[in-house]
Amino acid sequence: MALNDNAVLSIGSGNYFTAPPATPLPTDLRAPGAPWDSVGHTSLEDIMSVTSEGGEATVLGTLQNKSLRTRYSARTDTIAIIIQQFDAPSLRLYYGANAPTLPNGLIGVPTDPIPTVCAWTGIYIDGENIFALYAPKAEIYRNDDFAAADTESLAGLPIGVKPLVHGTNTWTYAITPLGTIDMVEATIATAGSPGTYSPPGAIPPADLAELRAEVTAAPVTAWTTGQRVVLGDQSDAHWDGDSWESGQAG
Repeated sequence: MALNDNAVLSIGSGNYFTAPPATPLPTDLRAPGAPWDSVGHTSLEDIMSVTSEGGEATVLGTLQNKSLRTRYSARTDTIAIIIQQFDAPSLRLYYGANAPTLPNGLIGVPTDPIPTVCAWTGIYIDGENIFALYAPKAEIYRNDDFAAADTESLAGLPIGVKPLVHGTNTWTYAITPLGTIDMVEATIATAGSPGTYSPPGAIPPADLAELRAEVTAAPVTAWTTGQRVVLGDQSDAHWDGDSWESGQAG
């Protein structure tokens, strides 16, 4: 692995956003637009941490080789952040999406809380570098007990973001690598099962409408049975020889 001075990270600022499940990663990470919504102020001291559950190793062997291979159980990550504002949306992220608004305007703490389910992204700025975590589907709920320790620090609500598998994905969340080419929008979609986008590393079109407006098919003849590309909203599309259509080629 070569030294890459552009791949180190020193976080200068950042923000966290939620959106309806399956919302694609924002095209402009410096200024995410609707439907992405900022969670507001978060801790300067405890920016973010990731803890894992699972991943236990089981050694499998034979009579001839008692350590033939190792199998690992599924691993679940939780991304911990601390929200430092106490408005209604923040309280619902901590206490549960079903926390009711009472007649006097207070937020009730539910006896059977339901986590908030949404798409989530954390965006961190390091000068010209942008580092992001993105989950198309995640559960958000309290990650620790609430405590106000003193009169000199801002109080915070510790929440945990638990990325979940969305649709047919084989991953729960994604991370932007540093020190590589800038993220660009796709201009060409090449047939496959699934197909690929060009230029390399390009962001998939958000939906069918964006695919039709911005992307050229390769080849330009009708794609064959089973060929498709996956869009940002996790739906499939194919080229029928004249236009982009939803689903895989039949």
